[in-house]
Amino acid sequence: MATEALLVKDIMSKDTFFVHPENSITQCVLGLVQHNLSGAPVADQHGNLIGFVSEQDMLSALVQSVYYCDESNRVDSVMQHNVLSVSPNQHVLQVAKLMMEAKPKVYPVVEGTRLIGVITRKHVVRALIQSQEKCVPV
Repeated sequence: MATEALLVKDIMSKDTFFVHPENSITQCVLGLVQHNLSGAPVADQHGNLIGFVSEQDMLSALVQSVYYCDESNRVDSVMQHNVLSVSPNQHVLQVAKLMMEAKPKVYPVVEGTRLIGVITRKHVVRALIQSQEKCVPV
């Protein structure tokens, strides 16, 4: 049994890379590469979560942009509007279960509608390993 409850707020990334809907797909992809992420939350000017965009969401638009040598579309043209998100007070085991059932590798962490961070599969796996090391036989 683990010695303490691990919460999302304990392991999430607080310096979150996010994009605005009016950002270009090119800007977004460059940011994802720089931050080593496969997707990013989309937030409005007030920091409220309004969508999510992944590399897969942008791939078709990026291919078209390269093929026709034109400007890439905006993020809002390809972003997902129904976003899976988690609360900072959720238990890490709950998030691990979500990640086993759903495809996202990155979940926005929100308080109400405000984006406060992200949690990735790497965060969860690392936390589970650390928790496993602290296990005490029952």
